[in-house]
Amino acid sequence: MKVSKSISENLEYMKNKLSFGLSSDVILKEFTVNAGIGKKYKAFLMYFEGTTNTNQIDEYIIGSMHLMPRNAINYNLEELVENQLITRNQLTKYSELEQIIERINYGGCAIFVDTLGVAFVADVKGWNMRSLDQPVAEGIVKGPQVGFIETLRINTALVRKIVRNENLICENINVGKTGITSCNILYVKNVVNDNLVKEVRRRINKITVDYINDSGELEQLIEDFSWLPTPQILSTERPDRVASAVLQGKVAILVDGSPFALILPINAFELTHSSEDNYLRFPYANLLRIIRMIAMITSLLLPGIFIAIVNFHHEAIPLDLLFAIEATREKVPFSLTTELIVLEIAFEFIRDASVRMPSSGGNAIGIIGGLVVGQAAVEANLVSPIALIIVALTGIGSFVIPNYFLGFSFRIVKYLYIIAGALGGFLGISLAMFLQIIWLCSSQSFGIPFFAPLAPKYDSDPAGTFFVKPIWKRSGTAKVLSTKKEGIKNSRNWAKGKDKTIYQPDDTIDIS
Repeated sequence: MKVSKSISENLEYMKNKLSFGLSSDVILKEFTVNAGIGKKYKAFLMYFEGTTNTNQIDEYIIGSMHLMPRNAINYNLEELVENQLITRNQLTKYSELEQIIERINYGGCAIFVDTLGVAFVADVKGWNMRSLDQPVAEGIVKGPQVGFIETLRINTALVRKIVRNENLICENINVGKTGITSCNILYVKNVVNDNLVKEVRRRINKITVDYINDSGELEQLIEDFSWLPTPQILSTERPDRVASAVLQGKVAILVDGSPFALILPINAFELTHSSEDNYLRFPYANLLRIIRMIAMITSLLLPGIFIAIVNFHHEAIPLDLLFAIEATREKVPFSLTTELIVLEIAFEFIRDASVRMPSSGGNAIGIIGGLVVGQAAVEANLVSPIALIIVALTGIGSFVIPNYFLGFSFRIVKYLYIIAGALGGFLGISLAMFLQIIWLCSSQSFGIPFFAPLAPKYDSDPAGTFFVKPIWKRSGTAKVLSTKKEGIKNSRNWAKGKDKTIYQPDDTIDIS
């Protein structure tokens, strides 16, 4: 509906749409604009209390409208009002009432003046927000120590502060029919493949939901395979990781109200990488990656391999160890498979309880569950000590996984490996691994093969598929992304060429 030139019609429409009188946070202020001798016009403004800065409204909008210049008679009314408001406000002019209401919902203040077929919306957002803090789920030792918060514009500013490139685009798309949520697509326009941006934009625009509250909901709505346990979109709360991704030719999505950003496309190996890998010298980072791989294998396969050895492959361990294992299980009334599954479920109880409890009670839950209940269960011959050790190592290994949501997928799939090991030993585990790899190889993340650059074979990933390369050997972008520019191949130009010099101390200086 168009803005009417009649102030009374506009006032009636806005009162009905914003439920003025019923909704207690809708603020309406009526006043008069003095546009010269004998020229007075009725006006009103509307906004939601709590989403705007009321001091700015009182001082910079109402105050400015009451202090008209002496030569006001020389201007037409629309130009006069705009000049008065724009000096201290970010101002937008609208002729559609629906657009005005949308901006009011997002912390704007709408100003209507009689006889004008347009209205002005001042951006005076003023809602409370938490201060910037360290990332909770992706803590690191070396590197930036700031994470996203729930305010969209603050998050985009954090990324732009790192990238510092005018080609960084923050494209806005609204999602939701009943409740509207603003989403920003971030990409570097002279690097990213345009088809990737079009595909991301198409998927988000095709979403038809009443509302979304978090990036986790948006992730489920745009991912390729909902039944695949492994995440196909990287969720991160680190601005430096988002900045690095968009500079490599990827796309990031920020959702208003969510402290987590989405990075896409990704491959399966990127889920095992940490931001800290880029900030550490490559021998240190490779050591961490080796430990990480061992931990991931442990959390996924250790229970299944243990069952397979004890039930089918006795020759795989020393005979004395086998006798010791059987001796500890002599009085346990359950099968090894049942014992491990029950212990794994009990460990999930402890893990989830420690997360849901307040921080002061989370540690107590871990101590009570891990020590008191575990020790009591062993003494009561309900479980064997070796099974408790296996479950504990599996749980510790899952905590080493840098991506929390990849750890979730391992927690699901490990039960399948337990059953496979119980039914078929190493053969069953090998078959389960074969099927899982086939499933992953046939999956995609926004058109990119999920197992690239291994299957199919591409040039190596800039971040390193398994191991970190020295930073001067990393290319700027992955070839599989088909970006507009490849990036710098070798950054240590000082170490090559004819002008290479080597510092030598002066022979005349006594350094003894």
